[in-house]
Amino acid sequence: MKKEVRFFLNGEMREVEAEVSSSLLDVLRDNLGLTGTKHGCGKGECGACTVIVDGKAVNSCLFPIMKAEGAVILTVEGLQNGGELHPIQQAFIDKGAVQCGYCTPGMLLSAKALLDENPSPTRDDVKAAIGGNICRCTGYVKIEEAILSAAEAIKEGR
Repeated sequence: MKKEVRFFLNGEMREVEAEVSSSLLDVLRDNLGLTGTKHGCGKGECGACTVIVDGKAVNSCLFPIMKAEGAVILTVEGLQNGGELHPIQQAFIDKGAVQCGYCTPGMLLSAKALLDENPSPTRDDVKAAIGGNICRCTGYVKIEEAILSAAEAIKEGR
């Protein structure tokens, strides 16, 4: 059975007809063509599908689309502003925190949710925030450094 669901996506109101059993991930990728959010394990264990819903990082593979009604959702496609990279994206580039890139969208959104809530995180705060995101390539040191660097850049208005 299909039903309409309305939500704010990357700053604009969207209305989508979707199967009531669909996940947010399915709708983002299949209905809206936003493939930046990755399908990883499908079980909420890898974090590749992380997006921000109403200010909180969530695994979109486990998030029922019907629960998105009226929500404010941010995907990796919505991070940049007018073609300019978000400071978190720039920090990932500057610190070499990207290799294959599969985990990167989820890491970026987990980092943004953290920095929106805690603009001055400690390394332990960063580790906890990305604890649900698996990276098989970089290890985590460069990712942690990038997030801490982004926090500084945001505080300085860069």
